[in-house]
Amino acid sequence: MDNFQWPRFRTDDVHEEPAVTLDAFVAGQSNANAVRIEPSDDARALLPFLDQLALVEVSFPTFRDGRGYSTARILREAGYTGELRAEGDVLIDQVAYMRRCGFDSFAPAKPLDPDVIATVLSRYPEVYQRAADGRTPVWKLRHG
Repeated sequence: MDNFQWPRFRTDDVHEEPAVTLDAFVAGQSNANAVRIEPSDDARALLPFLDQLALVEVSFPTFRDGRGYSTARILREAGYTGELRAEGDVLIDQVAYMRRCGFDSFAPAKPLDPDVIATVLSRYPEVYQRAADGRTPVWKLRHG
């Protein structure tokens, strides 16, 4: 991709194919390998198809809408290993939480500074709860 700008935390090729809506995919466009999830969509409808998806793009129309975090957790905990992209009103202070939920690429409406992202992601080396990223919580490190 010539003008690739969004943050991405994967080593495989960038998925440039257009994402179809969840309704279209479930209704028969099962030859697609990229799906877009809107906040009102139920990600569990994708569970039977996880092995054929290369990209799930989760829409964040406003930073105040946190349903996309649940979508990410549902997909990752069900075993989805493909690219999970947060798209839309993604703010710098949300990136660390989104990474913990399983997002590994971002297409923010406004550009995010890569140096600030690196700072945000390295600020707190320990975590306090389990999440989709598999990091060990600090209490588990302390108490086994």
